[in-house]
Formats: sequence, structure tokens, C-alpha cells
Amino acid sequence: HKKGRHTRLLFLAEMESTIILYESPHRLIKTLKQISEFFGIETSISVSREITKIYEETTRGSVMEVLNYYTDKPPKGEIVIIIDHNKV
Repeated sequence: HKKGRHTRLLFLAEMESTIILYESPHRLIKTLKQISEFFGIETSISVSREITKIYEETTRGSVMEVLNYYTDKPPKGEIVIIIDHNKV
């Protein structure tokens, strides 16, 4: 996972498009930290958990805002991360 994730995020940071990732809740914080390293802390993202279920929740903001939210409130369930990486 370590080298593969690093290599993949480096590749994705070069793309100019919206990026959608599926992540497990126990790796979310680490992944958000790595996204901030490769994409920048001000990059807009959305983190959704439990999509289509009764406890569905979506958090939007900069990587740093979302990272702070989930640091205070550990995530549960299936996680989808959307990264707005459209360079205009």
C-alpha cells in the first residue's frame, strides 16, 4: 500500500480532472494527509460516507478543513473521496 499509494497519488496530482477515490475508514486520515501533500491544503474535496444508506454524510471544504473534521470525529463506514483538481 505505501509505495503504491504514493506512486498513484503522484500520478493523479499530474491529472487535470475531478478524481474519485474509494477508501476505508481506518486509512482516511492518512490518505487526507497525503492528498494535502500532493495536491495542496487548499484543494477542494468532498468526503462522503455510507452513500445511499440511512446514515449518509457528506463533508465538503479544503483538504485541511475536512482533515480537521475527521480528526475530531473518526469516520465509520464506506468512504468516497472526491478531489476537485480541475486546473483552470
